[in-house]
Amino acid sequence: MQQVDVAVVGGGPAGSSAGYAAASEGADAVVIEKGVPRADREELGPDSTDAAGILDYWVDLMDLDEPIPDHVKHQELDAAEFIGPSETLEMTETGIDATYPNFGFTVHRARFDDWLRSRAEDAGAEYRVGTGVASVDSDLTGTPSHTLTLRDGTEIETEYLILADGPQRTITGTVLEKWLADDQMAKLESRTANHIAYQEYRRLPEELFERDRIKFWWGYMPGHTAYPWVFPNDEPVARVGLTMPIGMDLDEVSNREAYRLLHDEDERVPQGNTYIKRLIEEVYPGYDLANFPLVEDRGKSGGTETYPISSTRPIESPTTANVAVVGGAMGATSAFHEGGDHVAIRTGQIAGRLAALGALRAYNAEWHRAIGSEIRRNCVFADMVRGYEPNDWDTIFGLVSDVQGDDGFTPYEAVYAGLTGAKLFGEYKWRKFRFRNGGYAQVREDDYTV
Repeated sequence: MQQVDVAVVGGGPAGSSAGYAAASEGADAVVIEKGVPRADREELGPDSTDAAGILDYWVDLMDLDEPIPDHVKHQELDAAEFIGPSETLEMTETGIDATYPNFGFTVHRARFDDWLRSRAEDAGAEYRVGTGVASVDSDLTGTPSHTLTLRDGTEIETEYLILADGPQRTITGTVLEKWLADDQMAKLESRTANHIAYQEYRRLPEELFERDRIKFWWGYMPGHTAYPWVFPNDEPVARVGLTMPIGMDLDEVSNREAYRLLHDEDERVPQGNTYIKRLIEEVYPGYDLANFPLVEDRGKSGGTETYPISSTRPIESPTTANVAVVGGAMGATSAFHEGGDHVAIRTGQIAGRLAALGALRAYNAEWHRAIGSEIRRNCVFADMVRGYEPNDWDTIFGLVSDVQGDDGFTPYEAVYAGLTGAKLFGEYKWRKFRFRNGGYAQVREDDYTV
């Protein structure tokens, strides 16, 4: 049986960062990744997908000790466009202090994962890919320890366990269910806690390729925080995709005719490829789908990717059992802003460092301090827009555009936009107050029976 100080389940951004941080502090660390193929990766790697991109302040939140290399980046960004049925909002600043010089950048996900893996290995962590974790047995008598049995029969014993297996929580769920009541575990059920995302790599006509911006269409499809997008990759290839709740019932959607990507003949929520076809027809009139050929040597399968995105409500970890949950597995990544590499990397780093130092009990307090304002903001905004219909998105985009000055928009300026703005601002402040002191966490450490 192999014995290590720190075992990490999952080798994506959170897991690789945990392995890097633990090894950098001198711990004997192993990162276990089942490994999935990608058309744009030479070897097996994590079951991750291209993110929207990295915003300027996300770089600071990652707290990396070296710059992200240029070969990982696709395009430098100057703006994001939020497009409603009638109103469009362009943002050229995030409104949050940042050291990165531009609005952000899009990334080549396979290269990004490989770079994070190489950092972990260079620091001394073992990155074991090609076999997943079959089971975890925890012994909490005396000093807690955990025995991982891999699918190839290998056993690994560790004092500290870091769970970084993403929003599906395949292993995380089997570990936590021993210490959580059924009603608490229900909050982590993947079909209710997650969204589903689908994207295609399409070659755009050169005149339509916008290398400097990411674009989102709100109010075009039903569902809470459901929207399609276009993100620029290497010119003129872009990712055209969408995110939406899992298992949505179309019969429960009111005002169906207001959603431009729904058709009268739809008896159920359209599939992802149907939504994308309709988006291209809607936003690029005069072009046929044939003008946007699929780039089949990208992504997970023939130029397409389907993947879960965790909810915006994170969970705390049972640190008294020497267990930390990080990244998508803890729900820190967000369906609201379509991304979460920054919080995945930061939570992984915190957990790995504290485990190596024998101080994992501080993990929950540390991640709240490091990313709490980001999580709190996302939770507030996601709650505020629950139930929004297309005209609501036009209202808010028009409002923000009206008060946006040369220096960009900050939420506090909304109060100057009249009654509507003051009402929105008041709701934002009230909901933010409700989530004070970590109240955005849907499972607290005291909920565990460890």
